[in-house]
Amino acid sequence: MSNEQEHNEEHASPIKTPKQLIVTVVLAFLVPIIVIIMLVNMVSSGTKVGAGSDTLTEEAVARRIAPVAGFELVDANAPKVFKTGEQVFQAVCTACHTAGVAGAPKVGDKAAWAPFIKSGFESMLNVALHGKGAMPAKGGNPALSDYEVARAVVYMANQSGGSFDEPAAPAQEGEGAKAEAPKQAAAPAPAAAPAAAAAAAEAPAPAAAPKAEAAVNPAGEKLYKSTCFACHGTGVAGAPKFGDKAAWEPYIKTGIDAMVKVAITGKGAMPPKGGAANASEEDIRAAVEYMVNAAQ
Repeated sequence: MSNEQEHNEEHASPIKTPKQLIVTVVLAFLVPIIVIIMLVNMVSSGTKVGAGSDTLTEEAVARRIAPVAGFELVDANAPKVFKTGEQVFQAVCTACHTAGVAGAPKVGDKAAWAPFIKSGFESMLNVALHGKGAMPAKGGNPALSDYEVARAVVYMANQSGGSFDEPAAPAQEGEGAKAEAPKQAAAPAPAAAPAAAAAAAEAPAPAAAPKAEAAVNPAGEKLYKSTCFACHGTGVAGAPKFGDKAAWEPYIKTGIDAMVKVAITGKGAMPPKGGAANASEEDIRAAVEYMVNAAQ
């Protein structure tokens, strides 16, 4: 009897209850799936680079290897393409008229713009062209044409309760310049030209130009001239004035990183990124370094 009992126990199944059977069936499905997933992750992880970071993405790499400065071929005789009022506002006016810096009327604030609109378009344009109070002439960008400034004035006024017509575009002079060029080229040379040429040949060569100073980061200078100058060019609302060593000294002591953080997040009357919402962190840092270098 004992031998028979031992024989039966040897052939007995380890699964003795329905619960054990259910657990065994579930594990029979889950374990292979988990093993397959782990194998797939192990194989695919070999192609991952910089996991948890976007520093090695195609866009990030393209930004790093992009040239610092570029060039564009432009036809000097082609008609000039003027900026729209909105483009001028985004590039120049937004630094003050979005946050209301130094009493500048905010775009969209009809109550603040009402007295200016009542004074008329010519009065507003005259102030925009020549400056008034803390506002520099042409918003601080002398490269803007009077027509572009006028378009910006109309854009801001119409966004704030006005109903002014779009200013008339100035006449292009490219056609006349093209017509006169051949006549000037065909004109006979004066008799004194050979003598002048001989004198020029005998004159000593000019001294070599002095070696240029170290080039500044063009991105920082560009951002300053398009946005930051609106406040830092004149010291509006307590902003440290460009080139003022005494005003910049306490900020410089905090370090570049601290100044960049303030420039990105904004502080007091200064809006985030100085109002240049599309500027990257690298551009903001370059602009801060450009202004710091001018104050040292």
